[in-house]
Amino acid sequence: MKVKENLFKYLFLLCSIFSIFSVLLICLFLFANGLPAIHKIGFADFLLGTKWKPANNLYGIFPMIAGSLYVTAGALIIGLPVGLMTSVFLSKFCPAWLHKILKSAINLLAGIPSVVYGFFALMIIVPFVRDIFGGNGSSILSASLLLAMMILPTIVSVSESSLNAVPQNYYEGARALGASHERSVFSIVVPAAKSGIMAGVILGIGRAIGETMAVIMVAGNQVRLPDSILKGVRTLTANIVIEMGYAADLHREALIATGVVLFAFILLINLTFNLVKNRGPV
Repeated sequence: MKVKENLFKYLFLLCSIFSIFSVLLICLFLFANGLPAIHKIGFADFLLGTKWKPANNLYGIFPMIAGSLYVTAGALIIGLPVGLMTSVFLSKFCPAWLHKILKSAINLLAGIPSVVYGFFALMIIVPFVRDIFGGNGSSILSASLLLAMMILPTIVSVSESSLNAVPQNYYEGARALGASHERSVFSIVVPAAKSGIMAGVILGIGRAIGETMAVIMVAGNQVRLPDSILKGVRTLTANIVIEMGYAADLHREALIATGVVLFAFILLINLTFNLVKNRGPV
């Protein structure tokens, strides 16, 4: 028995070391290839430049940073209320028979490939936006609607788990004081689960800002600072995927440097998630 325990102990240790080594290897590759490019281009010119024209040695990624932030913010504005209300309904209002159906549907949403979401948006969301709001349909609004759908499973699952983790006596105490079911839920249970709900939101942000294929299909992929949500944009991830296949020399290094910026965004999101998670027991 002792030999078996030690075997699994060292096996788990090996897996942990491999995971850490993989992360360090990715970091080494990104920073070793990306930071020299940022130095060559110039830090300010790279991050704040508004012109991305590799043929003219202009590598400003500010339009892509803005595009990523625009579509992510739009996805949160649309998806956060829907996801939060859905999680509250599933946790505190939904009948048991209906909960199984809705939970299965939400889990299915999480398993749909990104390209399938993209095809759906291309055939349904883009024509809808074009017919109702104008423009050509490939826009910030279309990408935001699509990403709102894609982040729903993350927000709903994490928020529902947090709501279910709130001690039942919180709710029972509010009911004993005469509060209605709805008031007990929204005044006591939801605030008590705020740390977990925020964690779900942060994870949703990470999913939205890192999405590539689906966004490429509906965002318009235009390198510019848009003045309307009906105009097209290009995100950081889309810029890398679209141009990496034919990039060379400084152009290729600039795309890797774009990955460094994206990595920094994701790292910041993960750090925020850890801070939120450690703020409270729920």
